[in-house]
Amino acid sequence: MVFNKNINGFENEREIAADLHDKFIYELNPLYRWFIEDLYPEVQGDEKIKCWVDETRKKYDIVISICQMNCYVSIKKGVKNSVHMEGISSFIHFLIENHVKREVVIEYLKYHYGDGTTNGTGITRMSAAEYKQKYQHQIDMINEEFNKEELLLKAVDRFVLSGSYSNIGIDVLLFGVRNDFIWIKREDIVKVILSKKDSYSTGVHFGPLTVQPLDRCLNRNPKYEKQRFCVQIKWYNLADDIIEMMNEHYMSSNV
Repeated sequence: MVFNKNINGFENEREIAADLHDKFIYELNPLYRWFIEDLYPEVQGDEKIKCWVDETRKKYDIVISICQMNCYVSIKKGVKNSVHMEGISSFIHFLIENHVKREVVIEYLKYHYGDGTTNGTGITRMSAAEYKQKYQHQIDMINEEFNKEELLLKAVDRFVLSGSYSNIGIDVLLFGVRNDFIWIKREDIVKVILSKKDSYSTGVHFGPLTVQPLDRCLNRNPKYEKQRFCVQIKWYNLADDIIEMMNEHYMSSNV
């Protein structure tokens, strides 16, 4: 299971868009054709595809257009996939506006900074492992709140589907590189994340989505200090979860 090669994310998006752009569906190799036919089940093979990279600030990376019907695609590759980043203040605002308990918000801030404060001004900074060893009970309390279904649905939309800056959400998430990829559609993203809301983790999480500071900056390097004030959401088992969902569809279609 590779789904990767030595190019950056932007190059990967451009390669996939170029493979699809101005091609008739019947011209595609079997993997691309399976992908397109899954997204456009009613479209015939003699239709031409338009595809382009959209570099504006939103969750989708490329747009596929067939018969003037647009499909918005997020593309990931590699391991430890980051699906979202935002400033700590906007993340806390998201929690508050969704009625997360005050004590949980405070405990998250303490976890995030790992220095005994809610604003990052503490003297001694702990690694994530040290914090878990000392404060696992508080992390469990945070997770109990974060994994309530109503909040989890809003988190999925914010972190994976739509983001904070666009009214257009993704239709599908493609994981991999040209000629070596898997995918999961919007409705299945929601389904798989909700299915893991009760999965235990020693870290802070929304279902399979792990929440952490962009950098704990334990060595106080000024170059990375500002990254302490950013929240990063990672989907560590993204490939496994997509494969699990694809297998579920395959099994159900062969019953």
